[in-house]
Amino acid sequence: MFKLNVNGKVHQVDVETDMPLLWVLRDHIGLPGTKYGCGIAVCGACTVHVDGAAVRSCSVPVSAVVGKKVLTIEGLGQGGLHKLQASWIAQQVPQCGYCQSGMLMAAAALLKEKPRPTDADIDQAMTNLCRCGTYARVRAAIHAAADIADTATGVKRSAS
Repeated sequence: MFKLNVNGKVHQVDVETDMPLLWVLRDHIGLPGTKYGCGIAVCGACTVHVDGAAVRSCSVPVSAVVGKKVLTIEGLGQGGLHKLQASWIAQQVPQCGYCQSGMLMAAAALLKEKPRPTDADIDQAMTNLCRCGTYARVRAAIHAAADIADTATGVKRSAS
């Protein structure tokens, strides 16, 4: 039996120690926004935050997140759209949409670490795969979300 803090709520799950966090989130807690893509931590569709860091939940055993804070796509915009979600819509990023929850979670971790990322920062951080090839729009949406933050704080940033 494990107690997990997911999106600010405590969930108790009775699962095997080595069950991947992905399946606990989807099948035992009922949060289907985190997607299964490859199962080997390559594609990024399953990206969530564990204590603020982007991780591939298909390769993290549930036992590794006990006592840590897990944030999923369902928790990203609690209380309204997150600035990245608004930017994703404005930039018309999704096509099929399957990878987008993982993309958003990776982008949110990037902006937390680097509020005004350069193109190189984005390219290095965004290793998620998108079969539709929306990478240019993902980059534009991340820059737009950084601009939203800049407008709110009054900080000016130089072009990347």
